[in-house]
Amino acid sequence: MTERFYQDPYQTRLATRVLSHDDAGLTLEDTLCYPLGGGQPGDSATLTLADGATLRIADTRRDRETRAILHQTESDARFAPGTEVTLALDWDRRYRHMRIHTCLHLLGVVIKAGVTGGNMTAESGRLDFALPEGMELDKEHIEAELNRLVAADLPLAVKMTSGEALKAQPELIRTMSVTPPLHLPEIRLIEVEGVDLQPCGGTHVARTGEVGRVRVKKIESKGARNKRVVVELAE
Repeated sequence: MTERFYQDPYQTRLATRVLSHDDAGLTLEDTLCYPLGGGQPGDSATLTLADGATLRIADTRRDRETRAILHQTESDARFAPGTEVTLALDWDRRYRHMRIHTCLHLLGVVIKAGVTGGNMTAESGRLDFALPEGMELDKEHIEAELNRLVAADLPLAVKMTSGEALKAQPELIRTMSVTPPLHLPEIRLIEVEGVDLQPCGGTHVARTGEVGRVRVKKIESKGARNKRVVVELAE
């Protein structure tokens, strides 16, 4: 299966064929749909058959054992291997995911502390930080710094490294709760030019300016020194 969301996260339509379809889900030869992972939700989409009939894909997951991408359909219908279909991504939802996910990278730039957790939807995203002793968070300052980085319109780029090379650069691993698969020969890094470089398997916009103006929705305490910062798109 070709995972085209990595080759071009802006592609919205794809002609492909069914590989298999059973109770676990629908597997295609190629897909645009990002599977749930790394705090980013799985994509939704519409599948159109040659006769014009459509099928809603409500969610996308990755099989833990086979690593195949499984499209979760809202119908009991099953399609035979080789069936030709056209996949149309729910682009508005995916693009909001890309904007919010990129914003979370910027949040990690503004707050220089270890990340203990995170999650996101199409409406908002959050990171949990283990703050060093004496460090306090100011909502207005964080929001201003986020919007400064957005306004700078910095380019993002994908870089590849190896697990061995990443072991030698532990400062690039920001998440304290999840370690990248360091046994792999290739690990994907996301670079925000001049300000951030870290391993990440999600989808992102091409430039920070696409994020648009953001707001810090709230800051919550999740322990003595653990703070949750929730951000949302303002436009």
